[in-house]
Amino acid sequence: MSEVSRRRLLGYAGAGVALAGAGAAAGAFAVTAAPEVENVAAAQVPFHGDVQAGITTPAQDHMHFVALDVKTKSRDELVDLLKQWTRAAERMTAGQEAAENGAVGGNADAPPKDTGEALDLPASALTLTIGFGPSLFDDRFGLKDRRPEALIDLPRFPQDDLDPARSNGDICIQACANDPQVAVHAIRNLVRIGFGRVAVRWSQLGFGRTSSTTRAQATPRNMFGFKDGTRNIKAEDTDLLRDHVWAAEGPEWIHGGTYLVTRRIRMHIEIWDRTSLTEQEQIVGRTKGEGAPLGQAKEFDEPDLHVRGAGGVPKIGEQSHIRLASPESVNGARILRRGYNFTDGSDGLGHLDAGLFFVAFNRDSRKAFVPMQQALSTKDKMMEYLEHTGSGHFAVPPGVRPGGYWGETLFR
Repeated sequence: MSEVSRRRLLGYAGAGVALAGAGAAAGAFAVTAAPEVENVAAAQVPFHGDVQAGITTPAQDHMHFVALDVKTKSRDELVDLLKQWTRAAERMTAGQEAAENGAVGGNADAPPKDTGEALDLPASALTLTIGFGPSLFDDRFGLKDRRPEALIDLPRFPQDDLDPARSNGDICIQACANDPQVAVHAIRNLVRIGFGRVAVRWSQLGFGRTSSTTRAQATPRNMFGFKDGTRNIKAEDTDLLRDHVWAAEGPEWIHGGTYLVTRRIRMHIEIWDRTSLTEQEQIVGRTKGEGAPLGQAKEFDEPDLHVRGAGGVPKIGEQSHIRLASPESVNGARILRRGYNFTDGSDGLGHLDAGLFFVAFNRDSRKAFVPMQQALSTKDKMMEYLEHTGSGHFAVPPGVRPGGYWGETLFR
């Protein structure tokens, strides 16, 4: 191939086929599910839309998440950076370099404008999603009165062991792709573009999605070996998305956006691995093989929290994970999950530093995530095997129109 690179050719082949789009109708946000494609590596997810990609988009296999602190004190510099990031994101999600002729075609006596490790790789369904943390809404950029009431500083939950170096941040960017190198390349280049204006606060690599966001996707498994996110909101559930994910209150700039919660959850897998299968299933509330709720036969059977076994004991125990996290137990609250497994080496004591990087989107974290986590952190038997070591909360603005930029509704 001489005139057209393999990367671009594959990108053209996938253009427009992997789409989690959104449209506004009568004030309600509706999301169209993405069709399945044979060549997922070549697939492109359109960058522009009413909502940002990477929320209802079919969950990709890999993730690179970064939280940044803003170092510039100039509002104009920050807005200019958001515009530069947007142009680079438009290109990279289309399977192109971060800048034209960025890796090898520019001035050989200057640093390249693209780091080059994704040359010859297709778009791999790359999505890039931005959010703004509570700390951005201080006195630096004139945003104090634009902070939504729902963008709270998350409370410290019982049994939290949070590391400040793994928590919070002014801005977050989530990169998801079916090739880990494509996701890493995207974050690396956005951070490079922001040099001097932002600095990395923390980042997290994730492999192996732990949720499905469309009905066409099989339910994946977490590091405990159980299917995870069976009852997750799906892209096809437009009414649930409207009621539980898309923001419709607070400042106008957030309408049609959402709120993102991250939790780095270390799983003490060595202890879990020495726990009997029966106890594991009782803690989770599902069978390990099929993933069926206890007392039911199939994975997608609705959990019956009232069914009882021998001696009148509930099949799904009072302290089981799925009972405490179920909408029935938290006044109907629901969240959209996009979590990933992680393994970050060992802790120096012979134990794997591994677990779940929990990512969730909800309409108002005060009414959904917070009460759910309060219940889990105080009653869930699984907490004996978990350690929450990082946390973040971000307001995710609506999508970008052609010619616009990330966060345009906030900075108008």
